[in-house]
Amino acid sequence: MVSAALGSGSQSVKNATRGKFWRYWTASTVSGVGDAVTTVALPLVAVDVLHASAFEVSLLPAARFLAWLLIGLPAGVIVQRLPLRGTQVAMDLVRAAAVLSVPVAAVLGILQLWQLIAVTLVVGLAGVVFDVGNSSFLPSVVDKDELTARNSLLSASGAATQLGGPSLGGVLVQFFGAVAGLLVDAVSYLVSAAALQSIPRPTSTRKPGGATGPMGAMIREGWRYVIRHKVIGPCVAAATLVNFVCGALMALTPVFLVRTLGAPAALVGVAFAAEGLGSLIGAALTPRLADGLGSARAIRWATLVAATALVLLPLSFGGPGLVLFGLGNAIFAAGIVALSILTRTHRQTVTPPDLLPRVMATVRFVSWGAIPVGALAAGAAATWLGARGALGLVSALAFLAPLALWTGPVRRMRTLVRP
Repeated sequence: MVSAALGSGSQSVKNATRGKFWRYWTASTVSGVGDAVTTVALPLVAVDVLHASAFEVSLLPAARFLAWLLIGLPAGVIVQRLPLRGTQVAMDLVRAAAVLSVPVAAVLGILQLWQLIAVTLVVGLAGVVFDVGNSSFLPSVVDKDELTARNSLLSASGAATQLGGPSLGGVLVQFFGAVAGLLVDAVSYLVSAAALQSIPRPTSTRKPGGATGPMGAMIREGWRYVIRHKVIGPCVAAATLVNFVCGALMALTPVFLVRTLGAPAALVGVAFAAEGLGSLIGAALTPRLADGLGSARAIRWATLVAATALVLLPLSFGGPGLVLFGLGNAIFAAGIVALSILTRTHRQTVTPPDLLPRVMATVRFVSWGAIPVGALAAGAAATWLGARGALGLVSALAFLAPLALWTGPVRRMRTLVRP
């Protein structure tokens, strides 16, 4: 009877843990759908309502990238010093209020471009803190042995929102207008805040006084931990190289498909959707790859296969040759998602709790900061080499990511976390 009671208690704990995760997952996924809708709706507000020029519209994504440059590193300290769950809820409410200000201003007839830029910046700044906090929050919601599977599910959900979110945004804008479409994003943030607020407050595992001290010193401590760690350091180097390539692809893909291959808009959409499909497949396969090969072997082979597949992009041609582009894009995305899931799980597992927010912020600042650099470099390369030549150069540079893993300490490891 005693063993039965213990078993029942253990099952109750597991059920409670699952319940916390599903509320966490709901918050992340619903918020992601809203973000995807806004990706379409906000620029269309600038174009359709304010009749903004192409340069003025380009200020919107620039403002979003600026958020990471402004507080990407301090975000880790901010998250660590404030109550984690409360900070997440507050960032959702800030984003909801910022997005909601656009429909309100439009109804009052006072909407201007500077407000859209300010909203984008505020949403970006709050999103930086939210993203760093989200990665730091997950280990308090699930057991360590479930982190890989749960990170895979979150990545799969993110890929699904990439596939369906922009399409949903397009439909909403088509039938209700761009301004009204932003209401969906505002509501999504409120739903996310409610879901996070319903999660029991996590038990603090931070060391007493661990969240005190000068901000600069705390940032440097997180930075040193990342660059000196024998596994995290090479993995961040690989992720940074990958994101440089991703930024280059963002800049080159539309030009290459439309002007070089002459692809119609519908097929361009399909080519982009291939990335989301590949991400879904990669997220689904990652736990099996980690179990079968070991997490270290899995990321080595995943990045090598991804780089190899990218060679298909500059080799593609118009008409049926677009299949090559879609296939290369999908395989590349699958490999990169595997790298992201397994390295993120490793960081969440081995990093001391009092350092985790700062480590996550440092990794995001360094690796995501490579995206706009890659985009600018690709644009310059295309000026001299043409879109196909620049895409070929980017495909060659993609092999630097697996090289960082195959030539460093990770090459001798089967798993990222040694038993």
